[in-house]
Amino acid sequence: MTVLVNDTGFAADDWKTGFVAITELAANDCSAVAVDLASDAEPASLAGLLGQIDLIRIDFPSFADGRGFTIAAQLRRMGFVGRLRARGHVIADQYAMARRSGFDEVEISDDLATRQPEPQWLARADWQAHDYQARLRG
Repeated sequence: MTVLVNDTGFAADDWKTGFVAITELAANDCSAVAVDLASDAEPASLAGLLGQIDLIRIDFPSFADGRGFTIAAQLRRMGFVGRLRARGHVIADQYAMARRSGFDEVEISDDLATRQPEPQWLARADWQAHDYQARLRG
């Protein structure tokens, strides 16, 4: 099982359609499309397809691997307006960075949710107010 984390705390996964690999995207004919991206994927490979994708889930194989943050930011700059989900080894301390880079939510394991309960994630939910640029301007 997994737990979704968003700005309001823990939530159940509401995506029921399933995910396809980027290589299977062209053959997929369902109305709601969700794509799994590896941490080493090239966002440019989705350039002509972003309009038909509803959700992109980017893998974080390790909490020390920040490539997913870069991929999320690149997808947003390319014009992707659908849901962006980080999946895997994202820890509560990284939640604000995930939101600032363009993610809407983080998918974590039940084990991680036990070790880092909801209050730890909610402490970082006000991600817009606590960045260093806001402190410098204020």
